[in-house]
Amino acid sequence: MARFLDLYCTLLKGVIAACLVVMVVLVFGNVVLRYGFNSGIAISEELSRWLLVWLTFLGAIVALREHAHLGVDTLIRKLSATGKRVCFVLNYCLMLFADWLLLSGSWRQTIINLDDRAPATGLSMAIFYAVGVIFGVSAAVILAYDLYRVVSGRASEEDMVAVRESEEQ
Repeated sequence: MARFLDLYCTLLKGVIAACLVVMVVLVFGNVVLRYGFNSGIAISEELSRWLLVWLTFLGAIVALREHAHLGVDTLIRKLSATGKRVCFVLNYCLMLFADWLLLSGSWRQTIINLDDRAPATGLSMAIFYAVGVIFGVSAAVILAYDLYRVVSGRASEEDMVAVRESEEQ
């Protein structure tokens, strides 16, 4: 499962890079066309905004897998292994609940906006909200896997402190 999640995150990193490249081309091309030729790309602003949202949510999936989100671990590091395990399980259960709220809300928004069209591109607005569904499902799998490893005793004590010491590591 760990290998599958790592491959999935590698794929997401490629999609994130592609989103960034398309955003740069659209925005730079639009600026050049507006100032140089008094025209522009009509869909540039809308697509760039959508790509930024997708890039952010997909990046959050990768960060969740790599435990790269910010956190404070001062208290957790001082606890015994049992205390760390209890805090980890409680923390991940709360995160799974929050993820469920985000997933169910995103799913509802995706369904509601299925027939609505974006003004510039004419694309379904469901595409915009679908990234919340993708994030919700991906985060649930990652969180459930990490929780399973801790509950089953397959995680080390260091794995139960799901915070990086610094950005350089």
